[in-house]
This record gives sequence, C-alpha cells and structure tokens, in this order.
Amino acid sequence: MSTKSSSARTTIEQQPFVIPDLTVKDLLSAIPAHCHKRSAFRSSLYILMDVVIIGGFYKLTRFLDPLIAPEYVELPHAYLYPVARFALWALYTFFVGLFATGLWVIAHECGHQAFSESKTVNNAVGWILHSALGVPYHAWRITHAKHHASTGHMTQDQVFVPKTRSELGLPAFDPSKEDLAGSSVSEEVQRELWEALGDSPIGAIYGSLRYLVGGWPAYLLWNASGQSRYPKDTSHFTPSAVMFRPDQRGQIIISNVGIMLWMAGIIMAISQWGFFEVFRVYLIPYLWPWLITSHLARVNHWLVLITFLQHTDPILPHYRASEFTFPRGALSTLDRSLLGDLGSFMGWLGAFATHGISETHVAHHVCSKIPHYHAWEASDALRKRLAQNGIKLEGRPGGWAEVYRVFKECKFVEDEGDIVFYKNAHGLAATKPVFTDNTASDSGIEIMDKDA
Repeated sequence: MSTKSSSARTTIEQQPFVIPDLTVKDLLSAIPAHCHKRSAFRSSLYILMDVVIIGGFYKLTRFLDPLIAPEYVELPHAYLYPVARFALWALYTFFVGLFATGLWVIAHECGHQAFSESKTVNNAVGWILHSALGVPYHAWRITHAKHHASTGHMTQDQVFVPKTRSELGLPAFDPSKEDLAGSSVSEEVQRELWEALGDSPIGAIYGSLRYLVGGWPAYLLWNASGQSRYPKDTSHFTPSAVMFRPDQRGQIIISNVGIMLWMAGIIMAISQWGFFEVFRVYLIPYLWPWLITSHLARVNHWLVLITFLQHTDPILPHYRASEFTFPRGALSTLDRSLLGDLGSFMGWLGAFATHGISETHVAHHVCSKIPHYHAWEASDALRKRLAQNGIKLEGRPGGWAEVYRVFKECKFVEDEGDIVFYKNAHGLAATKPVFTDNTASDSGIEIMDKDA
C-alpha cells in the first residue's frame, strides 16, 4: 500500500483482492476424495498423544521444581530461586496451554462431525472434551455451524463481525472529503477519525491484550464481537437465546450440565490440592494472559489469537447479502503459520501442537468434515486450484505482533457498500475488490476493478 499526500488529502494505492467467482463444486472437486475419510481410531490417537505430552510436561515440571534450591543449584542471589521457579511454571503453562489447544481442536472437529463416521461418537467425545475445557459443546457447535455457513456475512456471521462507522458513532461519511473505498481521505476527516478512535501504541496494546484475555468467555457469555442484530447480552448458556431453535434447547441444557460438572470438578480439586496448585496447574494455562503465566488460561489465549487472525485482516472482505455466496464466505479467511514469526522451529511447534488449525483454515471452511490429518493435503490441492483464479489466502505468520498490527489496521467498515474492507483509524482501507474477467479467451486471468 503506497501513499501519496497532498496539503489537504492522502491518497493510497490499494492492494487488489480477487473476489471469488467459484462454485462449491469447483472447490470440493479440487480436494482429493480420500481427504474426506474419517477414522475414530486415528482421531483418538491424537487425543492420546496430546494427553501424554501434557502429562509429560507436568511430570517434568514437578521433577524440576524441587531441584531449584540451594542444595542442588547455586544461584548468585537468594531471590533468583523463586524467579527461576516462576519461569519454570511459566514455561509449563505455555506448552501445556498450546497442546491443550490441540485437544480443543480435536473437540472442535467433533462439532463438525470430522472426528469419526458416527454422529453419536462425535457428540459424546466432543461433549467430554469441550466440557473439560470449559466450553458449552452443543451451544458452541450450533452457533459455530452458522458461522461456517455465513462466514464474512455482515448480518449473518456469528463472530468477528466488523463494527460499522455508525455503530461506533464516528463522524458521518462525507463524499466530498473521502471516498467510500477508503483510497483517498482528507486530513480533516483523518483527524476527526483519529480523535474518535484513538490509535496510540499503548491503546492498541491494551486493546489487543484485552481481546486475547477476555474475548472467548465474553463471546460465550455476552456475544461480544458477535452478531450485532442479536439482543444485548445474548448468551450461549441461555436455552431460549435467539440463535437457538426451540428443538435445540435440550442440547443447550446438556451443554450447561457439562459446564456445571466442570466447575464442580475444579471446586473439588481445589478442596483436595488447594487453590494455588489448581491455579498454576490448570487455571493459568487457560487464562494465561491475565497474569502473564493456568492450562485453562492459555487455551483461552490461543483460541482467540488463532481465530481472530484467521478472520480479521485488512486484506479480507466482508459481504452484505447481495454479494454473499458460500464460496466467497469460505474464501474470506486466511491460512497463517502460528508462531511462525518466531522462527521455523516455533512455526513447526505451533502447527504440530494445534494440529494445523491455523495453517489449514481455508480448506477447513471449504469442507469442515475433513479431519486435521488430511487437511494438509487438502490445503495444498485447494491452493493450486485457487491460484488458477489469482487467489492467494496465506496471511502473515500468526503471533502477538500480528495481533497488534491487525488490531491497529482493522477499526471499522462502512455502512454502505456490498463488499467492504476494514479501514484504519485514518479512514484508509488497504485493499480494494477486483473481479475476474470470465470472458477471457486464454488461460490467463484478467482482473477488473469493480467500477471499470
């Protein structure tokens, strides 16, 4: 995105995004047939692997903790011993939270019926794993299916729905001072938007951390970042909530029973081993960002980081009803290398621990019944097909720095327009929609602007 500034206006050269004109058949036919095969046995082995690895980290940490003492290791100052123990448990929560997110990924596949060929097995395993991770299985499964059916739809998607200019109470759009596409904005409008939105580094860090910490429970409890047309405080725990049909209310109750059993288990564990032990062994890995160190905390963090970056970026479009199709929604997501910004080994670790959920997300949206162990091959085949249409859906590596960048660049979308892209705090959009020319007579792809 190049920028040209005059004394009163800033004009940028926007990056083109090819709006897909593909059918469901076009996408599915690109994926090898065997990628759709599901195996309860093979899927169960990944559960066993994750549990063994998590248990191994726990045993190793327990073994090393008492060795951090003067009789075993000499440190320059006495205060370094508690610091070293803190660092040890911080590493424990990092790795356990990462691999516990892998467990959630398998549980998530149960909700998509990708774990096995049996719906009964899928729902039983999914309920157990989700409940153990503090997630209401059926409630999430139902709304998540709606998300997949309407990804990127401004009024039908369930989560990561952009706020519009009017919803944020920003100054009204003025065509004499800015263009709707966000390629040219006057300094006056930029100043007004900046003052209204705020975009200081400290504010962006605070906002992104708040999102990573509280985003997941806030979505489940109060529909935070969800569909704005739902009533205020719509909750996944309310059987009569608007996103559930009357015949689904029994399933919501079953989900709530799982959460109550999970909470009872935590209370019993605290009574048995004490709050501090349960806090550092289980709770911090899920809610980790709150204290920068419990299994539960880090899972929360990783889920929000991964899913936020899969669906939010200045290069991704959002559609209103007249331009939305299922293929366009499925292709309004990104594949990213989780932790790839920290080097190749960390990129490998992120993909291995979370079963490639971040790296193969586009294929997952094209066909959510593909199990993760086939998703890599499916993704390779799909990318080749999309490349024929000039479409590339591979974003920057996913990590904390990328969350910060995206949070700064994705502030709002316009109330007008059938295909919209995020604008930043200056009112500038990095991307514009372009369309393939289906009348091309050769094998090349000709690109046309919407207004051409």
